[in-house]
Amino acid sequence: MALVQHFPALTPVPDPVCSICIANYNGVEVLVDCIDSVLAQEGAIPVEIIVHDDASTDGSMEWIRQRYPKVELLAADENVGFCVANNRMVAQARGEFILLLNNDAALYPDALQTLLAAARDQAPPGVFTLPQYDWQSGELVDRGCLLDPFYNPVPNLDPARYDVAYVIGACMFLPRALWNDLGGFPDWFGSIAEDMYICCLARLRGLPVTVIQTSGYRHRQGKSFGGNRVDAGKLNTTYRRRYFSERNKTAVMVVCTPTWLVWPFLAMHLMVLVAEGALLSLLKRDRRLWRKIYGPALAHVLRELGSLRARRREVQRMRRTSLPAYLCTFTVAPRKLALLRYGLPNVR
Repeated sequence: MALVQHFPALTPVPDPVCSICIANYNGVEVLVDCIDSVLAQEGAIPVEIIVHDDASTDGSMEWIRQRYPKVELLAADENVGFCVANNRMVAQARGEFILLLNNDAALYPDALQTLLAAARDQAPPGVFTLPQYDWQSGELVDRGCLLDPFYNPVPNLDPARYDVAYVIGACMFLPRALWNDLGGFPDWFGSIAEDMYICCLARLRGLPVTVIQTSGYRHRQGKSFGGNRVDAGKLNTTYRRRYFSERNKTAVMVVCTPTWLVWPFLAMHLMVLVAEGALLSLLKRDRRLWRKIYGPALAHVLRELGSLRARRREVQRMRRTSLPAYLCTFTVAPRKLALLRYGLPNVR
């Protein structure tokens, strides 16, 4: 089992309203923008900053301890992934609210004040985010996300839409009590779609998942995990990211889709993945696409279907919303068809 060293802040905040949780792996070059954006927040809000260093090799841990003595640091002796890192930080948190913030993201100065005001006014409590803007271009990336029938994320760009299917884990704000009630992120997800999972759980219980249309955050998309962005008109990704994505999104589909509709959707989804993997491998003449992404993802889902069904039964017993209410943040058109305008993805 991985060991974790705890380095408390030299001057801890007595009663933090919000705990800012930053998962870090080899992010020394981007952390300064992230942490400084938290320290520059308006409104004099008492916050604690917790960083989980995931066995970085770039000197991140020593750099944080020297530059930011007010930051509480958890240092793992081996890489455990994004989900475990955030679960550990929230377990250590003391704030009424938590904000999960990527190490490659930076908040607008009024971000925390905006999130807190919205959360105080909302009943029942739910999950929030802010508009996401690209770090380099400043262009709007999304206002939260919708989902297509196969649980692929569809960026919401509508300024009049507040209710979304899920919010990106790069900037996820919610009461700590709600996080604990939902059970946090599944450790075995590693990374990718853990934000989708926890938001779908919340929506199944009839709790709002909301984007606030003011303020925002900047994000170096794909910096922390690789891929997932369009550069020079081409979609770029990695084998590792695509594997986690296909595996974990399918798990969310099995666990969270209400009623018997899950089974025909799952059957269609698996057939589409087989066809997609075979076609891409052929067109790009790259057998690694099947060996590293589609084959392992399909094998994992089929091997773990029994445990996924058991988890599904637990989750669906807690459902407090109707099927139409759950599906109202889904779109009809498959997201991957829209991405064809960028041609075949570059995978590295």
